[in-house]
Amino acid sequence: MPNKDNVQIAPAKGKLGVLVPGMGAVTTTFIAGLEAIKRGLGKPVGSLTQLGTVRLGKRTEGRSPAIRDFVPLAAIEDVEVACWDIFEDNAYEAAVKAGVLEIPLLEQLKEPLSAVRPMKAVFDQKFVKRLNGPNVMTGGSKMDYAERVMDDIRSFKQRTGVARMTMIWCGSTEVYHQAAAVHATLTDFECGLQKNDPEISPSQIYAYAALKSGIGYANGAPHLTTDTPALLELARTMNVPIAGKDYKSGQTFMKTLIAPGLKSRMLGLHGWFSTNILGNRDGEVLDDPGSFRSKEVSKSSALEYILQGQLYPDLYRDFYHKVRIEYYPPRGDAKEGWDNIDIFGWLGYPMQIKINFLCRDSILAAPLMLDIVLFMDLAQRAGMRGIQEWLSFYFKAPMHAPEIYPEHDVFIQLMKLKNTLRWMRGEDLITHLGLEYYD
Repeated sequence: MPNKDNVQIAPAKGKLGVLVPGMGAVTTTFIAGLEAIKRGLGKPVGSLTQLGTVRLGKRTEGRSPAIRDFVPLAAIEDVEVACWDIFEDNAYEAAVKAGVLEIPLLEQLKEPLSAVRPMKAVFDQKFVKRLNGPNVMTGGSKMDYAERVMDDIRSFKQRTGVARMTMIWCGSTEVYHQAAAVHATLTDFECGLQKNDPEISPSQIYAYAALKSGIGYANGAPHLTTDTPALLELARTMNVPIAGKDYKSGQTFMKTLIAPGLKSRMLGLHGWFSTNILGNRDGEVLDDPGSFRSKEVSKSSALEYILQGQLYPDLYRDFYHKVRIEYYPPRGDAKEGWDNIDIFGWLGYPMQIKINFLCRDSILAAPLMLDIVLFMDLAQRAGMRGIQEWLSFYFKAPMHAPEIYPEHDVFIQLMKLKNTLRWMRGEDLITHLGLEYYD
């Protein structure tokens, strides 16, 4: 169907290469999941692209096609994954060590997983202090490392014959940094790469290499990467999409479900205390105060933006919000999140909500990773460049235009996502007004 705004979407022909810095618990769960789904050993639960539908037109029309039938998405069978990691383990060995998926399942997938071997990673321990590994690039400037990543990308394309590529960061959370002078313009940034500027992180080197190669970049972690003037400029210049940041998988997902509900009923909030225990590599990295600060900022901002204390001072102006993450090795990937929410109602009378979410970090994140890479590929084939705010649904700290506030309400985010798909295909946007049924 032709689009009213003339959005032309190139078909999803050939294979889609997914380039992933970081091959830990989430990435190996993602890769193993793809292989299991191909073999009929499991279903893509948690994936909007695979299981979701989109309503078109009036409710009386009964049109609700599957999203994957409505827009031309790459098929799971056409996804080829390449990774960089500081450890030399192949994807099978890394998945066994991550301890997310059970061994009998991994044994059935051993052959394809063993074939995925990580390339040497760009790594700087100043940005991830709790980890170190042998499989890293050495002996060169940061510009040299960016060139090597671009060489890796070209080699991967030649080896696999992929038609298109997208990159998604799935490595550890880097320490909290704010944009510096080197991030002001693309010229400053490229000069900084050549001079080994200490403010340029490994994730920014990967993002630069991807964007320079005409490949979109999504940030699955909370640290500073493409949300700088230099890399925003490069994304626009190269006409490629960017998205981020930080997968919204567990506790923050709960916040973006519950906070809109409290606000919809005009129930007040005195305080919200959140704590997590987590034993995987992510938990170990976040045990460092610098990396935790990156996560704390992304986890803390959702409530403030959803509840809008400046508009509702009687209800939300002065609530107390605290976030904690504790590294607890026995828990492994089975993260536990506790929330204590002190609310108040009619005449200010106090009430409480308590949540104990025994979730599995990588099981929740893997389908988000799948959706993000498929939608980023769709955006690139539709000629959409720069920040993809319609993908905010997947992120704790959604990237957004500087003059507006980010939208954190998960229900508004989902409406924005589905309306973007409708717009792409020339369908009417859904307002949910519904008056036409009662005329």
